[in-house]
Amino acid sequence: MPGEIALDTNVVIAYFKGETLVKEKLLALSEVYLPVPVVGELLFAAENSTRRQENLILYREFIQACRVLNITRRTAAFYARIRATLKQRGRPIPENDLWIASLCVEKELPLASRDEHFREVPQLVLERW
Repeated sequence: MPGEIALDTNVVIAYFKGETLVKEKLLALSEVYLPVPVVGELLFAAENSTRRQENLILYREFIQACRVLNITRRTAAFYARIRATLKQRGRPIPENDLWIASLCVEKELPLASRDEHFREVPQLVLERW
């Protein structure tokens, strides 16, 4: 899907830190997606921060401007297949990242992330921002 991408938490944080390259890439997109585990990680980061209220408002506004990818039974089937493949290869990745990858593979969306372990996931198109 040209002009569309899903974002990992580290890319969203880079955006909020004011990284020019990330801001420019986001502005060039027609649609931005957030896998629901990313939403949870962002809200946790806000809840756990010293500027809780300010960050909650900021992150919620950003989340509202994106399309959220929710987990379904179909996603669970992708998750099971990807997790089994990575386990067989001896290349596990963190649990939330398995769900993020599963959503992106299911929806055929590229993922913008700085985590190299996503390269282990078959069929996932990874963009390093």
